[in-house]
Amino acid sequence: MAKYRIAWMPGDGVGNDVMEAARIVLDALKFDAEYIPADIGWEFWCKEGDPLPERTIKTLKETDCALFGAITSKPRDEANDELDPSLKGKGLSYFSPIVKLRQMFNLHTNMRPCKAYPGNPLNYRDDIDQVVFRENTEGSYGGVEFFPLPEEVYTALCLNPKMKPWKDKGLDNIALSTRIMSKQGCESICRQALDYAKNNGRKRVTLVEKPNVLRETGGLITRVFRELSKGYGDLWTDEANIDAICMWMFKNPQDYDVLVAENMFGDIISDLCAGLVGGLGFASAANIGDKYAVFEPTHGSAPKYDGKYVVNPMAMLLTAKLMFDWLGEDDLATRLEGAIADVIKEGKVATYDVRGVKAGQPGANTTLEVAEEVARKVK
Repeated sequence: MAKYRIAWMPGDGVGNDVMEAARIVLDALKFDAEYIPADIGWEFWCKEGDPLPERTIKTLKETDCALFGAITSKPRDEANDELDPSLKGKGLSYFSPIVKLRQMFNLHTNMRPCKAYPGNPLNYRDDIDQVVFRENTEGSYGGVEFFPLPEEVYTALCLNPKMKPWKDKGLDNIALSTRIMSKQGCESICRQALDYAKNNGRKRVTLVEKPNVLRETGGLITRVFRELSKGYGDLWTDEANIDAICMWMFKNPQDYDVLVAENMFGDIISDLCAGLVGGLGFASAANIGDKYAVFEPTHGSAPKYDGKYVVNPMAMLLTAKLMFDWLGEDDLATRLEGAIADVIKEGKVATYDVRGVKAGQPGANTTLEVAEEVARKVK
């Protein structure tokens, strides 16, 4: 019997390609696991009206953790247009399955390392080593939205007099997306970032917010961060506005270490950080809860490249490394990261983004060739 049961969710588009690449490396490492297929993504929305079927939720509950490839998400009207005709008119509404999964399993912490590996020609600098902690279940991605704006919601919002002018525009012309944050959620993500820094020899933790404008939600997480920071006297803790950090990260990215933010701001700055270390082809992520975790690269599904095996699998392989860390498989994590670093440093085998050529053109290696090279380097 295998030591681990891993839910295997390729998802959409190039998620299938990079998951196939990951399996090559996992097998080379002789990872003692059973991989349990689980359906998720756009195909199941179109055919079944549910991108996260109940059978998949059941599988997740019966496994130790999950590896996930990529997801396709589209706006409401496009999602409805692509539904199977037999499902149209039944009141179905698309909601991102990965967001639903994060909320359902309370995967409160999204951890996104961004590290510049020596030899990567796409590095902005070679001394960048940052980790973003993004609150994963609340904030701007909580999913509490309205269009058109119901009268009762408008009336409730008019407790704040600044809301009243919108009625003149017609409630059927108003869309509302909320940013709801709890003290518990703020405390959780701030503590995760501070504990990680303390336990991993990190020196600085920076809260990324905008409390001068988003006074209530931004003010809440800022107050929480400041109070919690008092218990971590050896750490340098500071704060930066979301707009300012986008400048400072390009001017002096080497100065930043651990960054913590609410859901949307964390999403934004993690892509910025990824751009400093080679792009989304090198960006991994862990969605971590108290009892379960889902690991995914941060890139999208890139449907136009589906099945062409041209995209960079390094993000997916680094994602597997995060899984090993979470499982306590330190030797596997070290061996995998070492092999990845060796391949990047040698530069002999690389996908089109690293080579600086167009996808599918001569001069670049395929997704699977890169994975096979990493597998050969595993010691």
